[in-house]
Amino acid sequence: MNRSKQIINLYVDGFKNLTLGKTLWKIIILKLLIIFTFLNYYIYDKSIKSEYQTETEKIDFVYKNITKE
Repeated sequence: MNRSKQIINLYVDGFKNLTLGKTLWKIIILKLLIIFTFLNYYIYDKSIKSEYQTETEKIDFVYKNITKE
């Protein structure tokens, strides 16, 4: 138990004494937010189940795509 407390204190003291590191962590968090936002809007798949709620809409969508030239 004492060993784990020392390890936790090591990290807490390390983060408290960061000067340049705080700025770098802010940049990393900002970049992650931008990446996840981009992935959410452009990469995640929109399926037929999420786009069309009724059977008629689904049938029309499939029919239009099958008959597309």
